[in-house]
Amino acid sequence: MKGWVIALGILTVGIIASLFVGVIDLDAGSFLQSGEGLDLLVVSRIPRTLAVLLTGASLAVAGIIMQMIVANRFVEPMTAGSGSTAALGILLITFLAPEASIALKMAAACIISLLGMMAFLAMVRRLPSHQPLLVPLVGLAYGGVVSALVTFIAFQMDLLQYLETWFNGEFSGILQGRYELLWLAGILMLLAYFVADQFAILGLGQNVSINLGLNYHQIVRLGLIIVSLISAVTVVTVGVIPFVGLVVPNIVSRWLGDNLRRTLPVTAMMGGGLVLLSDLIGRIVRHPFEIPAATIFGFLGASLFLWLLYFPPRQPGARPEAPHAHQEKKA
Repeated sequence: MKGWVIALGILTVGIIASLFVGVIDLDAGSFLQSGEGLDLLVVSRIPRTLAVLLTGASLAVAGIIMQMIVANRFVEPMTAGSGSTAALGILLITFLAPEASIALKMAAACIISLLGMMAFLAMVRRLPSHQPLLVPLVGLAYGGVVSALVTFIAFQMDLLQYLETWFNGEFSGILQGRYELLWLAGILMLLAYFVADQFAILGLGQNVSINLGLNYHQIVRLGLIIVSLISAVTVVTVGVIPFVGLVVPNIVSRWLGDNLRRTLPVTAMMGGGLVLLSDLIGRIVRHPFEIPAATIFGFLGASLFLWLLYFPPRQPGARPEAPHAHQEKKA
């Protein structure tokens, strides 16, 4: 109940603020007196708010699916190369078919992202299981290599101007008719909820999952497809926003445990709320100019990640040790 209240609170405050914060001042009085306020809401503010919510929620859900597949809490798609490989797919289709539709670009990004995730999964399975921190380090290195490759190819093709759009997630260009592709991410989140129990079993590891009767490889393929599609849709529409799928599932897991059927809706709401908060901060700090939401959330997400590393959850029933207790034991 506590998690639901906090998530709904963040979400409600963020949605109301998002509708009235921007370059053009909009208050309740001007909205009621003029039709221009309604046009602004319909064309810009409501689509932008929906795009932010869908992006944050879908990335958080994709992150928890990725963590269940790898059986490691310190990975997420964008920092494990999924966003970079999706950008690589868009870059290649942009060069080969400049007049390609958005759907074709998304398909190319999804295919390349899926191949990239399969390569990352193959590398992770070769790592020693007793050193879990190697998994995020390999993901960061892998993502860095792919990003460098994308930059090099873009430089050779004279397409560097496109990389800023794909690597810096921001919502200033979202208008009616330019965000609807993100509803596919919403459908994928709903699909993930229906198979949440299977993903939870997947997080126990391959041997345990198979012993429990789970079709391990089929669920892994389904999870990779969902993660790749969400990554492709978000990169094509708004760009890369890191750390969402890393910190949000871990925070919700500390509050509500690992029952995905119960925690997945809270994870989605918390992801949407935090990305919406980052977007609002980006609009306010240098008003009337904007700072990309990815920049704000990069700082926020990195800070939360350090908190997750240095302040592990206390074991149930454990009592804090009294000051100087260790000295008394020595004495």
